[in-house]
Amino acid sequence: MTVLRCLGSTRPWRSLWYLGAGAVGALPMLALVKWVLKTNTPIGYLTGLVLIVMVNVLLAAPLAAIERRRLKVIDRRSPSRAPLGKNRLWRELGYAVAFTVVIAVLDFLVVIVALSVLIVPLSPLLEFVLDLGSIVNLDDGPVPSPIVVLVGIALLPVAAYLISLVARTQAAFARRLLTRPDAALADRVAELTRSRTRLVDAFEAERKRIERDLHDGAQQRLVALTMTLGIAELDLAGLGGEGPRLVSKARAEAECVLAELRELIRGIHPQVLTDRGVEAAVAEIADRCPIPVEVHLDLPRAPSAVEAVAYFAVSEALANVVKHSRAARADVTGRFADGVAVVTIADDGDGGADPVNGTGLQGLADRVAVVGGRLTLSSPPGGPTELRVELPWACA
Repeated sequence: MTVLRCLGSTRPWRSLWYLGAGAVGALPMLALVKWVLKTNTPIGYLTGLVLIVMVNVLLAAPLAAIERRRLKVIDRRSPSRAPLGKNRLWRELGYAVAFTVVIAVLDFLVVIVALSVLIVPLSPLLEFVLDLGSIVNLDDGPVPSPIVVLVGIALLPVAAYLISLVARTQAAFARRLLTRPDAALADRVAELTRSRTRLVDAFEAERKRIERDLHDGAQQRLVALTMTLGIAELDLAGLGGEGPRLVSKARAEAECVLAELRELIRGIHPQVLTDRGVEAAVAEIADRCPIPVEVHLDLPRAPSAVEAVAYFAVSEALANVVKHSRAARADVTGRFADGVAVVTIADDGDGGADPVNGTGLQGLADRVAVVGGRLTLSSPPGGPTELRVELPWACA
């Protein structure tokens, strides 16, 4: 929250109320500490320590329940009880120790300072109305009363914002230890994860359908057109005029379109990836690559969506190597262990690759993240460059 929004809301007053309630808890503990110090004997110190420990143990659960209710002063959301079990008990005990040793004393000091800042600007009015005399009379000090009042007024916004900041920090600490995430929020996160998985599966199915339609439909018709133009070229070979030349040119154009269509189909989802897996598909990429590529992959079959991400990660990385790195060679390695596949693409190029300077690597990172993977890049200036892709690899 910005300073202006904070000062223009009720948050400073609610924060002061929140800290004031916490400061009340400091009074019994301060009295106990004072009694222990007053005894000035080893037995008294030991007794005081035992009492402090017992107080923390006995008050851990009630204090946690009170704190969960008190959090509503800062945050209107209703915090829920932490999961049952040993972990919750230790969390509540840890908060009780932190509250009695640090938080309550800090609240007490902050409240004293805040009240002092509030009283200073009101001191002339209090002196006039209540006739408090020397208690609030600032004229006898080294600084004239009007200046002190003006300084106090100037400090009010600062104090209000700092009080809000301390209260929010303390509430965040208490919420971290004593509450669990909102059930509705957790359900929403789970639903978003499931919907993302469904979208990935639907996208993969649609891509396979497009690849199949192009392969079985448009590609076959282009092949038939190329053959027809080839036969027509043979039939017109002995004739003069522009006819044979135009037919020959049309056949060459059809062959170029067919080659481009095959590359497009291979880029959408190569059939070899579906039939034989990542190793065979990456080996095919390496064979077509203009620079030497060593491939060492040892990956079992996995769900098609994850295999497609691994394949396109390698394809995109090698395309970047050819376009930008000026490398003489590249290496693709992959291994599988503990349910995770790690694929590494390394080259001996110039380095200096940065996802911020282009959308290719960022798009690749987003694609890897969709299936729950992680992408890391090491590319210092001068090289070498290493792209590391970690993917959850549930064996199919």
